[in-house]
Amino acid sequence: MTLESVSMPSETPAPVSPAVPGLDPAIAAALKRDDAGLVAAVIQQYDTNEVLMLGWMDDEALHRTLSTGRVTFWSRSRREYWRKGDTSGHIQRVKSVALDCDGDALLVRVDQVGAACHTGTRTCFEGRDLPAVAG
Repeated sequence: MTLESVSMPSETPAPVSPAVPGLDPAIAAALKRDDAGLVAAVIQQYDTNEVLMLGWMDDEALHRTLSTGRVTFWSRSRREYWRKGDTSGHIQRVKSVALDCDGDALLVRVDQVGAACHTGTRTCFEGRDLPAVAG
């Protein structure tokens, strides 16, 4: 993502959390965070477009993701940062990161090594279909 490609949301953004050293101010300003200071991060396999999982990032997690080549999340339940694969070996290598038009979601395209889900399935959505009328 370049500074030129970051566009500001048309609506008034949520209060910006304290600046994280290293996170580009233009990127930080474009983020529209929830009340906890988080942005949803959809994780997608870069070559198959398979949606693997959803995680949450704050400014620091996003900075770590953009600057290290590995995906880092904020755990809402454990209230700590976690880098995907550090304990399981099922790492996510960053291929690209995009911000959606409203600034409230990220699309992180990765090369997933092993299972993406903590249950051991390839994706967090595998085998969890809900009954829905197809349109």
